[in-house]
Amino acid sequence: MKKLVAEFIGTLWLVLGGCGSAVLAAAYPELGIGFVGVALAFGLTVVTMAYAIGHISGCHLNPAVSIGLWIGGRFDRKELLPYIGAQVLGGIAGAAILYLIASGKPGFEVGGFAANGFGEHSPGGYSMVSALVTEIAMTFMFLIIILGATHPKAPAGFAGLAIGLGLTLIHLISIPVTNTSVNPARSTSQALFAGDWAISQLWLFWLAPIVGAMIAGVVYKFVSQED
Repeated sequence: MKKLVAEFIGTLWLVLGGCGSAVLAAAYPELGIGFVGVALAFGLTVVTMAYAIGHISGCHLNPAVSIGLWIGGRFDRKELLPYIGAQVLGGIAGAAILYLIASGKPGFEVGGFAANGFGEHSPGGYSMVSALVTEIAMTFMFLIIILGATHPKAPAGFAGLAIGLGLTLIHLISIPVTNTSVNPARSTSQALFAGDWAISQLWLFWLAPIVGAMIAGVVYKFVSQED
């Protein structure tokens, strides 16, 4: 239960911090954070939680990460569904807090609410195929970074920085394509508030990250020095 509570809190913070920077700050050009600021905000949520709850739950904060770690032989299958449940609920709680804050401004409209999308709902107008390839590739690389940085033979104490910076880079690459998911819990939390179009496209932001994570788990297990 302590692990699940930690995952709930961590995913709440990921959504509140990362999506909050997009909804509350990036919407105002005069604040100057833009895509770069949003990308950095997502990375910082992971860095801060890695050191806050990493020793409790491993700081997955993402169903795709839990699945990739399981495929890579780093996570117990019996904990998989409880972790995913805690992550999704934590993400929804973070989005609910963000909604309560954002809706306190007169004239507030939900709009995209930092949801993920493709086609006309892609920030850069990218197609479904582009979104699918992007999310698979970015999640694959994210899991490679996670599996490598947390390997017993990796330099101790730096995993959180590597993973957080990796997520920042992923956002810098893919925000224009899908608004960056690589995390089904993050996508679900925002889609529930953004409404019809986001929910109808949500399948891609579950399928692609999970596929990318599973491929990474198999590949890293093959190339690493683990038995």
